[in-house]
Amino acid sequence: MIYAGIDLGGTTIKAALVTENGEILCKKSIPTGAERNNRAIIEDMASLVKELVEDQGFTFDDVHSVGIGCPGAINPVDGIVYFSANFADFRNVAVVPIMKELLPVPVYIENDANVAGLGEAMFGAGEGHKNCITITIGTGLGGGIIIDGKIFSGAFFGGGEMGHQVIVADGLQCNCGRKGCWECYSSATGMIRMGKKWAVQNPSSTLNDAEGGRLSLLNAKDIFDCANAGDEAAKGAIQEYAHYMALGLGNTINVFQPEYIILGGGPSAQKDKLLDPIMKELADNVYGGSTRTKVVIAKLGNDAGVIGAAMLGKIS
Repeated sequence: MIYAGIDLGGTTIKAALVTENGEILCKKSIPTGAERNNRAIIEDMASLVKELVEDQGFTFDDVHSVGIGCPGAINPVDGIVYFSANFADFRNVAVVPIMKELLPVPVYIENDANVAGLGEAMFGAGEGHKNCITITIGTGLGGGIIIDGKIFSGAFFGGGEMGHQVIVADGLQCNCGRKGCWECYSSATGMIRMGKKWAVQNPSSTLNDAEGGRLSLLNAKDIFDCANAGDEAAKGAIQEYAHYMALGLGNTINVFQPEYIILGGGPSAQKDKLLDPIMKELADNVYGGSTRTKVVIAKLGNDAGVIGAAMLGKIS
C-alpha cells in the first residue's frame, strides 16, 4: 500500500505519495491561494492527490489513506480545523468530511508541526525511537511531541505549543499576547533580532556590512557567516541565542525526558555551529545537571511534513 501526504501551507500546497517505509515516490506542489474560500483549497488538495495517483499509474485501491498537515488549531478526531491564521476562511471547517466526499479513502488531519515531528521521529533523525520532540526554528518556534510513537496534542488538541512557554518573566512581547515566550528568543526571528542588536552596539562589526550594508535585511545565515569569519559581535549574538535556546530545551527535557530532541528549520542547516554553543549551556538547565536526551539536527528537511502527514493513517 501507498500513503498520500499533504502539507498545507499559507503559500504552497505540497503533496506526495509515500511508501510504508517513508520513501517518497513522487511529489507535486501548487500555490495555495490562501485568500480563497475553504472549499476551493480543499478541492485543490483532493485534485493534487488524484493527479499524483493517476500520474504514477496507481488507482485508489493502492492508496491506504490520505493525511493532511495544516497550521493552526486542529481537532484530528472530528477532522475539523478550528482556526488557522494562515487562511482567510478556515474557522471551524470540517476538512476531513469534505475530503472524504472527494476521495474514496480514509482521510486524517493534524497540526503541521505535529506531522513534521512524526516524520522526523519515524524516518528522520529519530528513526528507531518512540519518544522524540521536534523543534522547528522558523518565523516562530514550532513543536511536535511524539510519545510512544504517537502524536501528543493534549486533551483538547492544543498541546505541543513549545514556543509559548515563558522563559523570561515580563520579557519581550509575543504575538500570542503573552510576554517572554521562548519563541521570542529562540526562533529565527529572535536570532535576527539579537544579531541586529549586537550590530548596532558594535558599529565596526561585519554584521553591519552584510546584505550590502542593509541591516534591515540581516538573516540568520549572515550571523553565522560573520561569526565563522571571526566577528566577535556575531559570536556574541549566537551565544546569547544559544543561552535562551538552552533554557527552553532544559525545560522540555525536565518535563518530557525524550530520547531525542530534533532541531529543524533554517538555522539547523548550520549543524554543529548551532548545536555546540547550545550544548555548552544545556546541562546547567537540566535537572540533575546532566541528560541522556540527545539533541540532534533534523534530516528530512522540507519533506518532513508530507512524510509525517502520509503516516497519519499508518499510526491511527
